[in-house]
Amino acid sequence: MPLINVVIALIVVGVLLWLVNRYIPMAGSIKSILNAVVVIAVVIWILKVFGLWSYITNFRVGS
Repeated sequence: MPLINVVIALIVVGVLLWLVNRYIPMAGSIKSILNAVVVIAVVIWILKVFGLWSYITNFRVGS
């Protein structure tokens, strides 16, 4: 996936999250949970796009 597509996707997700936070009334705790879920999903997606997800999922601690 070209880098420009990743940047455009990040901008779109950011704008959509901002619109939801700005214009949809909801409790602050629900907003923070929604923001955390979106950020975690985007981080996982970015790791998968750049091929780093397999290194993280196969990481072993100890022997």
